[in-house]
Amino acid sequence: MVLTNEKSTEDIALGIRRRVFFHTMKNNGGYLSQACSAAESLALLYNELLTLGEPTLPKVPLPFGGVPSAHNPDAFTGAGYHGPVGPSFDRFFISPAHYALVIYSALIEMERMDEHALDHFNKDGGSVEMIGAEHSPGMEVTTGSLAQGLSMASGVAWARLRKKEPGKVWVYMSDGEFQEGQTWECLAAMSYHKIDNIRVIVDVNRQQCDGAMSSVLDLGDLASRVASFGVTCRSVDGHDLGALRAAAESAESGKPLIILANTSPYQGMDFLKKRFPRLHYVRFKSAEERLEMQTALAAELGIDLTVMEGA
Repeated sequence: MVLTNEKSTEDIALGIRRRVFFHTMKNNGGYLSQACSAAESLALLYNELLTLGEPTLPKVPLPFGGVPSAHNPDAFTGAGYHGPVGPSFDRFFISPAHYALVIYSALIEMERMDEHALDHFNKDGGSVEMIGAEHSPGMEVTTGSLAQGLSMASGVAWARLRKKEPGKVWVYMSDGEFQEGQTWECLAAMSYHKIDNIRVIVDVNRQQCDGAMSSVLDLGDLASRVASFGVTCRSVDGHDLGALRAAAESAESGKPLIILANTSPYQGMDFLKKRFPRLHYVRFKSAEERLEMQTALAAELGIDLTVMEGA
């Protein structure tokens, strides 16, 4: 498979939002706000930051091949959409598995996956799951309970460091994972072992399933807390591509790099603001509500509704 993507990072971010919007309207619900907050950082990762090879899996995802084991030749991991595993290639771990639809949309925008892949979304026997697992496109591991992804990725990074492999390990996280003790234990371990080949981008959108994080378990000055563990921490505007680029290039020797991307869960879709903080999963109570949102968001995203209705 030869990749031909020549889109700008800005266009990829817009494409991610549009695809998740289309899918949410078509299916009467979806993880829409995650596309609002994550579009720029994921577009930058896939289009500029990650060193990946050509995909090793077909552009239309395969059915679930069964649990990975030495005795199951049909098993695969979704990391095949990131290309082969090799010393010079980066590894990319997605920790918040409920961002799966946003990841799928990014892979489609990057032409690593066919746009018809979403026809298989959440279908029985399929691999394109609503909550991604190790076989879902873009996913290398099942991150289980929230906050397990960083620990798994840091173990891979430590092994690569000891092998003197030049490839980096990148991790995408949500800020809610800092409500879990495992995240802080991992920061301490990464700092102690000087795992400096790992780069972590955190979507700090300050919302979670039960509402605003400030009303559930406020994290206070997250940047200061993270930095106190002896890692390099950069807090930036998560929708400013220039700021994200600069942060990604600011790693220090002997220290993991943590980038706090401060974002809005309605960036690019201001109509959603009226629902904040109930934005974790957007669903509709009536056909009228769906039409109102569809009309407003289509206008914000520059989408021709007549084209959408004919799709």
